[in-house]
Amino acid sequence: MADLLWDDVKCFFDPDLMGSLPDVSVPDASRNNWQDVLDFVVEKGRKCQYSEGERVLPLPRAEVALSRPAGTECPGLRVWLRADVLAIFRFYSDEEIDFDVDLRELQGQERHELFCGFLQDIGRRLGKPVL
Repeated sequence: MADLLWDDVKCFFDPDLMGSLPDVSVPDASRNNWQDVLDFVVEKGRKCQYSEGERVLPLPRAEVALSRPAGTECPGLRVWLRADVLAIFRFYSDEEIDFDVDLRELQGQERHELFCGFLQDIGRRLGKPVL
């Protein structure tokens, strides 16, 4: 992503204009795609934390995270791209992979490239667009 310069895109990463936690999604997903994301996080050795409400739990299989009883809190997976850059995945549905990032953590060329690389890696792994 070296050809995508920070100065050309920084307006899209301005928290005052765009909000601090934009949604990122992979549409037309499946439980298998969710499992691919979980496997990817583990394989890459990313620090992560899975939780259901206030309870921090071991990272389950995707089918378990997506099979919560009605009325319970949506599970979340916090994935640190590095110590100060966090992506938060939420297991809303089988059909779409959703996660947020804090734009304040993506300021500057280095962090921008880290984030874009993460999106590319997920897209390649799943063979799907990451929007």
